[in-house]
Amino acid sequence: MHADLLFTGGPVLTPEGPTATAVAVTGDRVTAVGHDEVRALAGPRTEVVDLAGRLLLPGFQDAHVHPVPAGLELAQCDLTGLRTAEESVAAVRAYAEAHPEREWILGGGWSMEAFEGGTPTRELLDAVVPDRPVYLPNRDHHGAWVNSRALELAGIDRDTPDPADGRIERDASGAPSGTLQEGAMQLVGRFAPAATAADRLAALLHAQRYLHALGVTAWQDALIGDFLGMDDPAGAYLAAARDGSLTARVVGALWWDRERGAEQIPELVEKRDAFSHGRFRAGTVKLMLDGVAENGTAALLDPYLDACGCATRNRGKSFIDPKRLPGYVTELDALGFQCHFHALGDRAVRDALDAVEAARTANGLRDTRPHLAHLQVVHPADVPRFAQLGATANIQPLWAAHEPQMDELTIPFLGSERAGWQYPFGSLLRSGARLAAGSDWPVSSPDPLQGVHVAVNRVEPGGDAPVFLPEQRLSLAAALTAYTAGSAYVNHLDDTGRVVAGALADLVVLDRDPFAGPPEDLADTRVAHTYVGGARVYSAQEA
Repeated sequence: MHADLLFTGGPVLTPEGPTATAVAVTGDRVTAVGHDEVRALAGPRTEVVDLAGRLLLPGFQDAHVHPVPAGLELAQCDLTGLRTAEESVAAVRAYAEAHPEREWILGGGWSMEAFEGGTPTRELLDAVVPDRPVYLPNRDHHGAWVNSRALELAGIDRDTPDPADGRIERDASGAPSGTLQEGAMQLVGRFAPAATAADRLAALLHAQRYLHALGVTAWQDALIGDFLGMDDPAGAYLAAARDGSLTARVVGALWWDRERGAEQIPELVEKRDAFSHGRFRAGTVKLMLDGVAENGTAALLDPYLDACGCATRNRGKSFIDPKRLPGYVTELDALGFQCHFHALGDRAVRDALDAVEAARTANGLRDTRPHLAHLQVVHPADVPRFAQLGATANIQPLWAAHEPQMDELTIPFLGSERAGWQYPFGSLLRSGARLAAGSDWPVSSPDPLQGVHVAVNRVEPGGDAPVFLPEQRLSLAAALTAYTAGSAYVNHLDDTGRVVAGALADLVVLDRDPFAGPPEDLADTRVAHTYVGGARVYSAQEA
């Protein structure tokens, strides 16, 4: 049988490395992988793609991403990438002036390092938008910047107590200063107008086009549900899956309401059934165990330090009771759910691993493929437990580099020993752990090649800072495997993630062979073509 699609002139990244030079695709599957002999499958209607020395590899898969909120932010007041307070305020002013009809100014993506202490003030916003409420989550979505009008509408003043799962930043007089952390975001966020169903679908499709342009063919949406005012993307996925506009393969992680307990599990079972259609499946549960280190809410085994290097009383927050977590995870595992943990601090990582161990002890080794995302601080004693328990390490490589948020808002408050436990990719891999990779977009760029660059170099693209913990660097092959076969494993997409005969033809052609160039140039690599099931969903020539 003649192939529908033929790639020649390799190299081709197979599970053994870049060992082939030709691939044939028939229908939606790879039908042959090899060398000149594969050319015999060409027929009169075969589309032949000359790789001309460029690398063909499996489609990238993002194991932890939020495309719908990212797409919505791109259409609102987008502060992503701005480096200073002045730039951020100017962008808010420009957006507000361009959209006088908007009752609220929404968007986000500001960088904590742009503001003193990582906490911008309401006065900065009041100066440019005094008459309308402003609600702008930061780039990690664990804090929000609001103006006085938003605080007034929400009834927040100096007498408003902090919620159990958050903190209202305050000025010297005790009045709210304009930054809301974690659960306190919802004190204002719940009043902000929700996006319409049409807005969410448009955001999804916009994000999908962008991800395909970056070579991403599948992903795990890390939050299907309602959380801190973020729009539930479930309806958008179902609409796109039903009308065929969802060209990616998507796994949805159903949100675990951290204010409730096991009584919500039957609802999650119902959602799993109701939300699974076509290329969208919802067989995962997202359990957010802690916050982030920059605002002191990541859960640590030992206390944070203060600016003088002395221990404080703060060990971060556990958003789900660690004593009850093993029971929840055991019940979810018994029902066939995958558990996707947000575990950033070393105490949260240990709590997640203890819960997985409890489930394994009670239920045996089931094929539920639990994974822990973020893993900023991992106690060395817990590194080997990932392989022992069959828990995948879901890494976000772009964060593993020296940059202002790391150097000014994190390392001083962790101390030198714990700072050396951050993002231990190399140690995890050497211990036998399976690595998957993701971006957490819109927290950081969804470009897998940028993430690969940092995983390999431990330096930001274009940066000249010292290498961050060089012993934790990954090889190029290991980094690419994390973004392909590793994430495919997490997503239960076992017939993707590898270029082998019989696999689905989810493929990417790069604009070069990154194995042939120096590691410091990896971030310059671009995607030339992206295919899902043998159908081209992106071409740089047509962009």
